[in-house]
Amino acid sequence: MTLTQAPTIDLSAPVNLRDLGGTPVADGVIATGFALRSDDLATITEDAADALVTEGLRSVIDLRSRDEVFITGRGPLLDRVVNYHHVPLMATIGSATTPHRDLAAVAAAAPLRTMNDMPSMHDLYVSRFETAPGALVSALAIMAHSPGATAFHCAAGKDRTGVLAAALLLALGADDETIIADYRATYPNLEAIMTRTGSYMHHVMALAGFDLQAYQNSTDDPDERLAKDQASMADTLATLRARYGDPLTPLYEAGLSTALIDALRERAVIA
Repeated sequence: MTLTQAPTIDLSAPVNLRDLGGTPVADGVIATGFALRSDDLATITEDAADALVTEGLRSVIDLRSRDEVFITGRGPLLDRVVNYHHVPLMATIGSATTPHRDLAAVAAAAPLRTMNDMPSMHDLYVSRFETAPGALVSALAIMAHSPGATAFHCAAGKDRTGVLAAALLLALGADDETIIADYRATYPNLEAIMTRTGSYMHHVMALAGFDLQAYQNSTDDPDERLAKDQASMADTLATLRARYGDPLTPLYEAGLSTALIDALRERAVIA
């Protein structure tokens, strides 16, 4: 697989968008209209953008890498009165394992690496807590101080979005079972997510040096792979607790404060 030109982006409605309202946390539940987690909001339709703004969306936290933002831009929300915050949890997708290579270097490389060279989701999630805690704290601060609803997203709304959702729920006092249940709620949407992002994710992954098509065509047992993937958040929380006691310790060391958590709770939690 080689790269030639930027892909055509097909706009479509989100398929993994959900309001965290009603999620149980310490001393109450999250208020509806406080935080939305989603798949890519840069590639939504004009109608979907209008609906989100009408329903109260005022801020977007984009967790994607610079490569992804370069390929898709900000989309229809650019033309709405919505505050945009680019808070990448990794500089590039390729930086999860190796330093970034530019488009020309990737296009000249043959063959692309297989997805098996990527770290496990569990390792990736733990590494976001440990190598990007400042970004997670910044995202929490945006949610604590932004009016209206804040949506946060990556491409699929599963991995980087799941890490930020876990950090938010931990800060609000949710138990591990609640965090894991929220994470697993994405799985029924995976096929729709792959369909929606298919017009450009192969290009994004190739830019990072990985062959997504080879991974999708893998002869690995899909049920075994799915079961391992679904355990990723539970394994992440267990690893963080084993290393630190409190899984938010890396965030505390990066500036997460009692005052910020109080501000989050004041905006987010209702009895």
